[in-house]
Amino acid sequence: MARQRDVGPKPPVARRAVATGHLTLGPATRRAIRAHRVDKGDPVAAGELAGLLAMKRTPELIPHCHSIGLTASRIEISVTGRGVRVESEASTVGRTGVEMEALVGATVALLTVWDMVKYLEKDGRGLYPHTSLGPVRVTLKKKGKEETR
Repeated sequence: MARQRDVGPKPPVARRAVATGHLTLGPATRRAIRAHRVDKGDPVAAGELAGLLAMKRTPELIPHCHSIGLTASRIEISVTGRGVRVESEASTVGRTGVEMEALVGATVALLTVWDMVKYLEKDGRGLYPHTSLGPVRVTLKKKGKEETR
């Protein structure tokens, strides 16, 4: 039997979660992103927007996730020495947490970047031997006045 956890008896509380993740990319791809020379457009802007949109649709992707009203959300992508890093933040006032929303936002943001630069990352066989996604993890969780890092 599958079911959602009953959160009805819990009181609404301010909740916040931050997730971070990384996409490893080759040097030529990192240079193309920095120089704004990616055929499909700006992968940073597209990834940030895709991450925000994905956070709002988390319950459609994860069956046991409750629908919650986000009070704030943020995605920030930066190009690093190894690829791109994402930080995703989700907030609500509710009966259940926003960790899944933050994780989904971070993951979809990174997948969007990968999709936009995959033609630069492919080898002669059409594979991605040096491209990898992860880790993606929760780095901060706040419930009321309690904060966990």
